[in-house]
Amino acid sequence: MTAHIVLASGSEIRAQLLRQAGIEFETDVPRLDEQAIKSALSAEEALPRDVADALAEAKARKISGKHLGKLVLGCDQVLDFEGRLLSKPVNADEAVSQLKEMRGKRHMLLSAAVIYRDGEPIWRHVGQVRLVMRNCTDAYLEDYVSRNWHSIRHAVGAYKLEEEGVRLFVSIDGSYFNVLGLPLMELISYLGLQGVIEQ
Repeated sequence: MTAHIVLASGSEIRAQLLRQAGIEFETDVPRLDEQAIKSALSAEEALPRDVADALAEAKARKISGKHLGKLVLGCDQVLDFEGRLLSKPVNADEAVSQLKEMRGKRHMLLSAAVIYRDGEPIWRHVGQVRLVMRNCTDAYLEDYVSRNWHSIRHAVGAYKLEEEGVRLFVSIDGSYFNVLGLPLMELISYLGLQGVIEQ
């Protein structure tokens, strides 16, 4: 059976979540200058949730024209720390700095998903998770980044909750799937209502 869903993302974790949920799909990774989009939106003082939504939409829109009749799913995740965006760290030193700045405080992960069909947006959702970091020592944070850099270097916030990063937190309020970068429960509900998947 030919997949009627196209994942416009190179994220292995998002692909894994869809596979584990039994959702058939194909992947087509868009080439976008995400930093340029973020910079333009920041210049307009866009809210972090709107940045996540715009990035997810840009990915879906870019791929949709190549897959007529199919549902194209674009996704993005941003970290909102005290009203400003934190991006993926460019190096281990920046990862340590970000974690030291966030320790003992609250931040939010915003996971956006947008579905396009035939060049038009037909569904969108932004999932939100509130997290509070432990007041970790400098030594622990430095060692954590050193031990885990290969895994966390592409992670917003420089941590992965599915790995040792869970030790950085005292509380997490929201869907675990949103932490991983995909509002999966809401996506499943929509696909079920549309008859794309059985329910």
